Amino acid sequence: MKVLKLSAQGLPQSWISLEQAVTHYAAGEVRWESGGEVALFRGGHNAVTGEQSLIAVNSIIGTKGVPSINPFDLKPGLTNSKLFIRDRNVCAYCGGHFHEDNLTREHIVPFARNGQDHWMNVVTACRPCNHRKGPRTPEQAHMPLLYAPYVPSLWEDFILRNRRILADQMEFLMAHVPKSSRLLA
Repeated sequence: MKVLKLSAQGLPQSWISLEQAVTHYAAGEVRWESGGEVALFRGGHNAVTGEQSLIAVNSIIGTKGVPSINPFDLKPGLTNSKLFIRDRNVCAYCGGHFHEDNLTREHIVPFARNGQDHWMNVVTACRPCNHRKGPRTPEQAHMPLLYAPYVPSLWEDFILRNRRILADQMEFLMAHVPKSSRLLA
């Protein structure tokens, strides 16, 4: 289970472990929290009062300080799993829905034609369509794209990064994705 760590202003920073979240709580760095309680950590007992220390961890935390990196300057890393989720496991050529084991990263402009490996030049394709298209452009192969590629937003990237998102975390992130996002479909 991961906790969604946000800046104090509410911008996603990272997915962190429960232990990392406890460290933020113990250091007094949690400015606000949202979502439900996901864990309760019990510490030692106070020698004077006998009370046990407790730290309740919520699924979303906003931490103090200003991030050293502007998250809007970050380009989301391209991985096959994130690409397949972005494209909803649908082949861009035949429109079939496939298990990720039967999908490939398909370069619209192939490497053989100086195509690059970036979000705007890749789509999800089933193996037969990828093989049929080969080292040609969609126009040359007479295989028009059924949907256009796009670079995921910061919010979409956080959804694409984590397969086990809690409902309250998903609700928070989905409230910020662009209205044009394929994740809303």
